[in-house]
Amino acid sequence: MPNHTQVNAIYCLNYQLIDACNQTARRVSLRTLLDRYVDVLWEPGSHKYNVSSFVGELDEILFGAEFSDFTDELLDRLVAALRKRGNSNATINRKMAALSKLLRKAHKMGDIRSLPEFKRLKEKAGRIRFLEPDEEKRLFAAMHEKSDIYGRFCIFLIDTGARLGEGIGLRWQDIHGERVTFWLTKSGKSRSVPLTERAAAAIHASERTKRGPFTGIVQAKFRAAWNEAKQEVGLGAEPDIVPHILRHTCASRLVQGGIDIRRVQTWLGHQTLQMTMRYAHLASGDLDICVPILERAARAKAK
Repeated sequence: MPNHTQVNAIYCLNYQLIDACNQTARRVSLRTLLDRYVDVLWEPGSHKYNVSSFVGELDEILFGAEFSDFTDELLDRLVAALRKRGNSNATINRKMAALSKLLRKAHKMGDIRSLPEFKRLKEKAGRIRFLEPDEEKRLFAAMHEKSDIYGRFCIFLIDTGARLGEGIGLRWQDIHGERVTFWLTKSGKSRSVPLTERAAAAIHASERTKRGPFTGIVQAKFRAAWNEAKQEVGLGAEPDIVPHILRHTCASRLVQGGIDIRRVQTWLGHQTLQMTMRYAHLASGDLDICVPILERAARAKAK
């Protein structure tokens, strides 16, 4: 018969085997974690859609690999792969922010044992691209040829500054006269904006057979049509010309037209003024009124 020491050794070995099996059983993939927690961490809307796309892309880069520890090495692999795909540091930061939130929740719930160290990458303060009037005309005409509702949706987005998800999520009950209220926003806070004549026309040309004027639009199909249209009008080589440029164009036109930054912040629904300050350089023409004042002061001093 085995002695006491041998019995203890056998028990320890059995516990180690059981623990190893349990650890193996707890291995998960990013897709599994996303399915498990996406509805808990993110409210319905364009941000939730983007997060799902981000995490889905990261899971695809890892070939659906399962893990119990998300290591720094795994994180480095993701960052390197995203850079090879042409992602800017700003885009990588957004994707890593979504990943970090998901992994922190998984770690808190005991799905994974350890987390990597997330470091924010330095972002370039580059010029924000927006559409010139002739570019808008050509691009919108190409979109209208593909689908009447796509053409009208572009008009609505550029004149309201709405995100794709906000526009698609608009319901008929959210339209009051010549004003719309967006409820499914990135920040979770609703906002209302008035409509231009053409934006109002774009809405009311839709049939009321659906829940909202643009609820029949599928984001993936709209983006595919957009990419085809920009190729057709000679803008295919510009990576910044994505549907979100319509929001940038709206903001740029407001600032160039003399609207103060605080009002533009409210219009766009930015949570911080810093986000809106990206457009501040477009208002530099307002400084021209300062010159006569300085010149008068100089002449008065010279007398």
